Amino acid sequence: MATIITMPRLSDTMTEGTVATWLKKVGDKISEGDILAEIETDKATMEFESFNEGTLLYIGIPEGETAAVDSLLAIIGDEGEDVSDLIAGKTADVAPVKEEAKATPDAIKEETKPTTTALPEGVIVITMPRLSDTMTEGTVATWLKKVGDTVAEGDILAEIETDKATMEFESFNEGSLLYIGIEEGNSAPVDSLLAIIGPAGTDISGIAENHKTGGAPQAAPVAEKEIEKEVASTEKTSEPVTQEPLAQEASTDGQRILASPLAKKIASDKGIQLTQVKGSGENGRIVKSDIENFTPQTAAPAQTNVAAAPAKTETAAAPKVFVPAGEIFTEEIKNSQMRKIIAKRLAESLFTAPHYNLVIEVAMDEAMQSRVIINSVPDTKVSFNDMVIKACAMALKKHPKVNSQWREDSILINHHVNIGVAVAVEDGLVVPVLRFTDAMSLSQIGGSVRDLAGRAKNKKLLPTEMEGSTFTVSNLGMFGITEFNSIINQPNSAILSVGAIVEKPVVKNGQIVVGNTMMLSLACDHRTIDGATGAQFLQTLKQFIENPITMLAL
Repeated sequence: MATIITMPRLSDTMTEGTVATWLKKVGDKISEGDILAEIETDKATMEFESFNEGTLLYIGIPEGETAAVDSLLAIIGDEGEDVSDLIAGKTADVAPVKEEAKATPDAIKEETKPTTTALPEGVIVITMPRLSDTMTEGTVATWLKKVGDTVAEGDILAEIETDKATMEFESFNEGSLLYIGIEEGNSAPVDSLLAIIGPAGTDISGIAENHKTGGAPQAAPVAEKEIEKEVASTEKTSEPVTQEPLAQEASTDGQRILASPLAKKIASDKGIQLTQVKGSGENGRIVKSDIENFTPQTAAPAQTNVAAAPAKTETAAAPKVFVPAGEIFTEEIKNSQMRKIIAKRLAESLFTAPHYNLVIEVAMDEAMQSRVIINSVPDTKVSFNDMVIKACAMALKKHPKVNSQWREDSILINHHVNIGVAVAVEDGLVVPVLRFTDAMSLSQIGGSVRDLAGRAKNKKLLPTEMEGSTFTVSNLGMFGITEFNSIINQPNSAILSVGAIVEKPVVKNGQIVVGNTMMLSLACDHRTIDGATGAQFLQTLKQFIENPITMLAL
C-alpha cells in the first residue's frame, strides 16, 4: 500500500522547506533508513531519512523548489502501484488525504474558521514540534519553565516524549513565557499550541483561543530573521569545508554543551567541535564570537574520556510506599509515550514474526586475556560487550542473510552493518545505532557505546541516532543473568542476547578444569533466517569471540 511522505517540520519555526538535493529517483528501491533527500530548513540543510520501504513512485517537489510544511513530498509503495488518485488529491497546499475524508460538519467548521490575525509585536506562538517523521503527537513530560519566567535563546523549555524517545525542547526565541498550552503529562497532536513567548506583560488574550479554533496568527520573528541573515553572511565569508558536519549537542560524557543555535551552525559549517571551544557567554555558553575567534592552538584539548569506565545500566530506586499491613493496595502509573511505543512494537514483532531461538556456550578465557592486553594500552578501555559487538559485525559480513529484513514480496539483504545496542533508561528501553560497525575498531566501538549510552540516559539522543539498525545486541550480563531470550527489534531479522560470564568446571583435553563461559541466545525470524543459517552464524561468532585475534586478520 502506498505511503504519502509530506514535507516534514524539522524545526519549531519552520513553515516551508526547499529540496536541495534528491538522493533517490523515481523507480529506486527504498529501504527504511535510506536518505531520500537533503532539505533546507529555516536553520540548516538536513538529511531526510525514510521511515518506510518500497519503491519511490512519485516526487512531488523537484530539486530547488520550495513548499509549505505538510506538502506532498513523495510517495513510496509497491513497484507498479497506481498512485494517480493520491497525486490528484494531494497538492502542495492541501491537507493529507485522511483529513479530506472527514465528516461534513468538520468541513463546515473549517470553512468558517477565523481569518488570520497579526500577533502583538515580539510575540511568538510555539507549537508542538514534529521531532521525527513518524511522530503524530507528543507528550509534555516536564516543563522546565513556568509562566512568567524569562526565556533566553537556547534555554530548555520542556522535555517532550515522542514515539522514539524523550527529548529536550530548546527555545529558539527569547522573552517571557506568557502562556502554556499543554500541561505536564498531557498529549497533543503535532502543531498544537504548546506555548507563547513575548515581552513581559503583553496582552495575549484571544491568541490561544484563536489558535485552537483554526486561526493562524503570525508575526515576523525578528530574532530568527537576524539569525538567518548572520548565518548567510557567515557562509559567504567563510572558506568552503569538505569535512562532514559534527554533532554539536553533547560532549562525549553525555553532558550538555551550552551554545547558541547560530554558534552551532557556524561551528558545524567550519568543522569545529564545540567540546574544544571555551564559551564567553553566561554560564560558559558558546556564542558566535567564540567560534569566529577560535583557533585550535589556543583551545583546550577535547576530553574524549576514552579511559572512562563503561556506562552501567542503572535503574532508579522506586520511591518507598507505606502499605498498611493486611490491606489490599494498588498503584496506577500512567503509561508514558515511550512505554506505549515499546508495547506496540514488541507486540507487533512477537505476533507477526515467527520467532525461534538458538543457544550456544562460548569459552571466554582467551577473550579475558586479550582484553587485559588491549586495555593495557594507554587511553584504551574495551568491555566484553564491545568485543561481542565487533565479533557480531564480522560474523554478519560472513553471513549476510542474518543481516536481513522481511518484505511481503522479497527479502532485503543488508551488506552494510549497523548494530543497535539496547540501553535501559528510566522510562524503558532505547536502541542507539552504531553505523558501519564492521569498519570500527574495538576502541571506537567502546567510545561510541559509552557516548550513546550516556546521552540516552540524559535524554540527549537524536531520533536519527536510533534509526537504521540491521541487527541488535542486548546484554544483561551485568545483572548476573546467565541466559535469556529477546524479542526481535523489527525490521531486523535477529537479535543476540548476551549473558554473564560464569566461572565453572569445564572439560579441556579430557581433563576437568576451571574455565569461564558465556551463554549467547540468537532470536531469529524464521521468515528470513532458516535454522541452519542461524546456527552457522553462531558458529562463526563463537570462533571470533573465543579467538579475538582472528578479528584482526579480516
